[in-house]
Amino acid sequence: MGQDLFDASSHFRALIELGSDLTHEDLMVLCLRGPEKKLRKSFFLQPILVAVSLGYRERLVEQGIVADAVLGHSLGEITALAAASVVSDYEAVTMAAKRGDLMDEAASICTGGMLAVLSVPSQTIRELLTEIGEPDRIAIANENALDQVVVSGAEELLQKLTDLVAERQLGRCKTLAVSGPWHSPFMSVARVKFEHWIQMVSFRPPQIPLILNATGAPENDPNRIRHLISQQLTSPVLWHDCMNTLKQMDVGVLLEVGPGRVLSGLARVNGFGGTTRIFNINNLRGLTHYREEMRQPGKE
Repeated sequence: MGQDLFDASSHFRALIELGSDLTHEDLMVLCLRGPEKKLRKSFFLQPILVAVSLGYRERLVEQGIVADAVLGHSLGEITALAAASVVSDYEAVTMAAKRGDLMDEAASICTGGMLAVLSVPSQTIRELLTEIGEPDRIAIANENALDQVVVSGAEELLQKLTDLVAERQLGRCKTLAVSGPWHSPFMSVARVKFEHWIQMVSFRPPQIPLILNATGAPENDPNRIRHLISQQLTSPVLWHDCMNTLKQMDVGVLLEVGPGRVLSGLARVNGFGGTTRIFNINNLRGLTHYREEMRQPGKE
């Protein structure tokens, strides 16, 4: 993850060094060699992911590629803040480390996780959760598409939901490899602490449209952005709504910047494709491929 950036970007190395100072861990070693179990801890993983994403974003800007709008999924929203100049890259890494620390702390005192529920409408899932009747211990965490929802909560309740979906032949469930019940009431203490801590970070008005997870809509007011970034810890990621907002902007190209390809897949599930071109910038080769494709006549 980010291996090609260590030699190519002094800015990226500085971000990783900052993350290492904040976490008291050599994040370069952890990033390149693991172990994976340790890497999954939010305290380490979140500043690494933000640094890697901002490292590739810096290379895009160096080549004159500037976004018309930005958004990020869950943690990716902090990267989007930096891309919209709401905070600096260094502030974003610092925020990610603090966020990860508080999330790990909250997860350590509960037994919970996350479950993807596929091919089941979100309204049906809400009805199942109402039937289970424990809103403080299980809740929708991500509404990624009309029939692609992630639920977060106590392990025994996630199993109960899995059993209900299977018994009624509604769809299928997949346990996610995460270290806690993110975007759920279990993160309430983390949200309160993060919102208090984040008051010391100076937020500026975004320089380009910034679409937020908690509302699925653009937001310009720095104080409201600060509040919604904190609220996101216990509220669902309204990614389907974010995608619909992006559609209204009539974008022609989507760039997924950072590790993985999950958001590219979600963009297609939410109706992007065809006239909208989607590229993954998860290594420097991806950036080269994007530039070569867009240099073709009629692509710029």
